[in-house]
Amino acid sequence: MTENAEGNEQRIINLSELISPAGLKLLSASGIGLVHEIGLDIVRGVVLDVMSGKNLRDATESLTRSRIVGLNLATVELFLRGSANYEDFLDRLPHIATDMLKQKRVSKQERWIAQWVLGLTDKGMQNILRDTPQLLTQYRDRYIKTCHDVIDNLVRTRGDLGGELHIDSGLKAEISWLMMAYLLNTVGAQTLTIRGSEKSAYGKLFEKLILGSLLEILGFRYVQPPPEKFERVFWLSSREEKRESDATLLYEPGKGARLDIGFIGRGNPEITLDKVSRFEREISLGRSKYYMATIILVDRIGPNSSIEHLAREIDGCIIQMSAGYWPQQVAHELSTKLGYRHRLAKMKQSRIGNFLERELAKINIKKFIPPSGQ
Repeated sequence: MTENAEGNEQRIINLSELISPAGLKLLSASGIGLVHEIGLDIVRGVVLDVMSGKNLRDATESLTRSRIVGLNLATVELFLRGSANYEDFLDRLPHIATDMLKQKRVSKQERWIAQWVLGLTDKGMQNILRDTPQLLTQYRDRYIKTCHDVIDNLVRTRGDLGGELHIDSGLKAEISWLMMAYLLNTVGAQTLTIRGSEKSAYGKLFEKLILGSLLEILGFRYVQPPPEKFERVFWLSSREEKRESDATLLYEPGKGARLDIGFIGRGNPEITLDKVSRFEREISLGRSKYYMATIILVDRIGPNSSIEHLAREIDGCIIQMSAGYWPQQVAHELSTKLGYRHRLAKMKQSRIGNFLERELAKINIKKFIPPSGQ
């Protein structure tokens, strides 16, 4: 049960039930579900863009914007459904959200929706409320008062807001300053949440897709560790004795390489330095020891950075993905460090784009994503 603005008990409204199934899918999309949602052709296009030197954030901005717009419009539908089906829905809405957040067990979808209704994000819950449910009631009451104070001032200076929102399916609701205040606050918090979530989700997703696709294009076979054969194979996200590498490849007995990828710009040199220093030069597989070259892929390096020099000291290298067709540099490093030969290493720049696009089309990139989508 929940209480409305007058203190009368009302049935708890499940806010997620007011959002369309398509909107709920957008809320939880990640990993393999994200690939299905945005389409394999678009995903391939993003991988190709990054291989061509385009920034991942730039390449995925249209995907992020599409998800935000879809959820923003689903939120409008939530307000329409709620107003059409429940008496005094707007007055009750902050109370409904508060009661949902006070529950001991609440799904991420329900938590997000309830937070947004109160103009909050996960970060806001941590910083404003210090993750303390008892403070929610006080916050809610201040939130309601702030909105009403602003609206009262608007009514005095600008007059009432009126009109009607409707969908052809029959849903309709009266427009008011209160509806717009709650709706726009919800949409604002929602947009902040999705942008933060997308940054992490796309990074994790495309790290695997880009590395997996690149290594298959270079002629290595994708396997699960430990491999049955130790030549011309690779696997993703292996955890060795010390630290994790995003990809490990074995060329021939005694020779291999670790690859680490991060969409790190010049403003994060300490993170890049950590990547440079994290790996040992040798690993043991079966009865053999392997010399392991280290290749670090980052978005950009600052002009005065010493990272490249430090990488050379551990017989490693850093490659900037902002450089056009950086996969050729990877092929060249594998040739220099392991003696591995591939035609991409000496291919003319004018041919690389068509070559990558053609080879990428042959790859089943979904196999690089674990079933959990992590």
